Parts: sequence; structure tokens; C-alpha cells
Amino acid sequence: MAYSTGVAGDPNQLAQRITSNIQKITQCSAEIQRVLNQLGTPQDTHELRQQLQQKQQYTNQLAKETDKYIKEFGSLPSVNEQRQRKIQKDRLVNEFTTALSNFQRVQRQAAEREKELVARVRASSRVSGSAEDGYREGALVSWDSQPQAQVLDEEITEDDLRLIEERESAIRQLEADITDINEIFKDLGIMIHEQGDVIDSIEANVETAEVHVQQANQQLSRAADYQRKSRKKMCILVIVLVVGATILGLIIWGATKTS
Repeated sequence: MAYSTGVAGDPNQLAQRITSNIQKITQCSAEIQRVLNQLGTPQDTHELRQQLQQKQQYTNQLAKETDKYIKEFGSLPSVNEQRQRKIQKDRLVNEFTTALSNFQRVQRQAAEREKELVARVRASSRVSGSAEDGYREGALVSWDSQPQAQVLDEEITEDDLRLIEERESAIRQLEADITDINEIFKDLGIMIHEQGDVIDSIEANVETAEVHVQQANQQLSRAADYQRKSRKKMCILVIVLVVGATILGLIIWGATKTS
């Protein structure tokens, strides 16, 4: 499924798109869980499993798109709003991580349900024991590679064969999707680590700014003291000059009067 971005360079639109995708992932995970609860019940049909697979693939694409958007959001230049932008990114990363964890949980449940279905079909069709361990962790057995001799005397129907092949394909797709989600978790881990470094850098810059402010205040205080002392010296000098001028005037006046 293709998505149109059209939000590159705009932090507000990116944040809105990320938030919208996170909500969709959360909603889809709940819908997948609801479908999983119907598997193995009378409501379990081929159409229901097709719906489940489509919903999983759609949610997986949403997760990839959201991961890309968060990277774009974190790479946008921010001069005046750096701290606010980082706080917003932290919140989006945390919300995305929570939504992604829920989606991965239901993905694993879906893979287990699919494996259980194949195991039941094989058991009911008396498939040979060599295929019984085919669905251990990480192991998938393709029917195309199994010789016909592996089917015992009791015949396996074409419908069972087709069902097994479809479910094996679904399991392979699920395991590929789970791998994709694991890669996104690695990206998030790197982002969270970088956030810690940036926050430390911001705090260091704030502390440096506070030191500079304190130094500036000290310099202003010293300048004010110097200015007060200068004014005091000026006042004393003026008084001395006035007194000196007065004394000099009196001396001149007395000399003039005596002559």
C-alpha cells in the first residue's frame, strides 16, 4: 500500500501525521486481537484469515511509515525551539514504542495460531512424522519440497494441501513482518540514546548560560561599584576645588584690602 507524504519540512504536519499513524496502529492491533480471538471458533473462515493477513500487512506499512516520519522530524533544523522540539519527539517516540510493542505482541500470537492450524490439518490428514517438527522456532516446511511418499495410506485432500500452503505463506510473511518491526525497534533504541545525549547537551548549555549570566552579573556589580566610587571621588574633588577656590579668594581679598 502506497502512502503520500507531502509533509516534509513542516514539523507540525509531521507531528500530526505521526500521531495519526500511532492511533491507527493501536486501533489495528486491537482489531487484529479481535480477529485472533475468533480463530478456532465457528466464526473461523478463510475470509476471516484473509482479513487478518491484510490488516497485519497494512499495520506493518504504517509502522514503517511512522518510523520514517519520526526520523524526518528529528532531523529538522530547530534554532529557537530546540528544547520544545526534543520534548515533542520524546513523547512521539514513547507513544510509538508502546503502540509498536502491542502490534508485535499480536503478530507473534497470529504466527502461533497459524502454526497451530497447520499442525492440526497435518495431524488430521495423517501426514508423516518427518514434517511434525517443521514448525519449530524459525523452521518452515514447504510442501513443494516434500515428496509424495511422505503422505501415508490415508489420502490428504487437495483442500488440505491448499490450506497448508496458504498458511505456510502467511507464516513466512508474518515472520518477515516481525523482522521488520525488530529493525524499527533498533531505530527507536538509537533515537532514545541520541535523545539522552542531546538532553545532556541541552542541560550543559543551560548550565553554561547560567554561568555566563552569573559572570555578567558580577561584572555589572563591579562596574556599578566602580561607578559609585568614581562619583564619590568626583564629589570630593569638587568640594576640594570649591574649598580651595574659597580660601584662595579670601586670601586675595585680604591682600587687596590690606594694600
